[in-house]
Amino acid sequence: MRRVAIVGAGQAGLQVALGLLAAGGYEVTVVSGRTAGELRAGPVLSTQAMFGPALRVERAAGLDLWAGEAPQVRSVDAVLVPEPGVRALEFTMTLDEPAQSVDQRIKMARWLELVEERGGRVEYRELDRAGLGGLAAAHELTLVAVGRGELAGIFARDAARSPFDAPQRRLAALYAHGVGAPDPAAGPRARMHAVPGVGELYLQPALTRSGPCDILLWEAVPGSAFDCFGDRPPSAEQLRRMRELMARYLPWEAELWAAAEPTDAGASLYGALTPVVRHPVARLDGGAAVLGIGDALVVNDPITGQGANSAARAAEAYLRAIVGRGDGPFTAEWMAEVFEGFWQRHARHGVALTADLLTMPEHLQGVFAAAAEHEQVARRLANTYAEPADHAAWLATPELTAAYLATLPGRAETGDRLS
Repeated sequence: MRRVAIVGAGQAGLQVALGLLAAGGYEVTVVSGRTAGELRAGPVLSTQAMFGPALRVERAAGLDLWAGEAPQVRSVDAVLVPEPGVRALEFTMTLDEPAQSVDQRIKMARWLELVEERGGRVEYRELDRAGLGGLAAAHELTLVAVGRGELAGIFARDAARSPFDAPQRRLAALYAHGVGAPDPAAGPRARMHAVPGVGELYLQPALTRSGPCDILLWEAVPGSAFDCFGDRPPSAEQLRRMRELMARYLPWEAELWAAAEPTDAGASLYGALTPVVRHPVARLDGGAAVLGIGDALVVNDPITGQGANSAARAAEAYLRAIVGRGDGPFTAEWMAEVFEGFWQRHARHGVALTADLLTMPEHLQGVFAAAAEHEQVARRLANTYAEPADHAAWLATPELTAAYLATLPGRAETGDRLS
């Protein structure tokens, strides 16, 4: 039996742990700072929208336990708001496969219980660098799946792959019941509004502890009018401020939120993330090497919904590599190769897509304009969120985008001009 330790009880860490237990031949120890009960009863952990490719990974592992309960989101309504109260460039982006969002308080709690039910060991404690060294000395392979705090800091920033050195948005999220829908007959839809120079608003149907809900995420440009939650107000006050912003900038949304209320006392979340990529291997004081995974190495702003999806895809790649290693040693060189393979196949595309959506270069603005005219552009854009590797084929450079847009009906004579 090979001994593997995993620090962190989130999407990536628990998915690998459960995968190894299913494979057999591994003694798996998970270190979690909170019990399943504490996770369920605590404040919300994130916003998340799992797209089709990541959901397929979960289903294959028998871990998509909420498909019959979570709202199935098949499209995203997008609106540009060039000035307060003005709607422009409206279009709908259709996903080839439905997405879903499950409150990570219930998802991670249940997965954590499954680890113990399936023969894994869970240690409930906080680890510092010294404690990590002791854990690594007792195991053949140690994965660090913690994206914040001291342990995340053991992995050095990769400057060549990190597009930013400061947060590009300040984030405020709220889980709510009682939110209206623009067209109830259309079924669950996500909605996104972009207000240039101010920020973005995303609404995601989701499943929480008390049933279906909506997640409201404000992506505020630092210092803008949307950036007004830095004092971390309680959920009710956060909702009041959000309604005021909607009444000014998005009055059509304010009407839909007239009867809304927070799902629970811990329904709000505030923070700011610096998008970063870190080197995958850290050497501890005793000489042991540990391998990062998920948010420990790749942190994306949630503007493109890549966080949980990237973690799920990382877990799939790491699990395949660990099992494929057989009895071979888990060397630092092997660890670096595992991450590099994941980076080249998947992670780099999500990082590039997210950077583009945060900065909106001119050629990407043209894509959104074209999406308002051509359903096929809107569909491809939606499915690039789901499979960001397609970014390299048509969004990575102005030349690629112009070549694609030139193939659209009525575009052959205009070349790369955007109308």
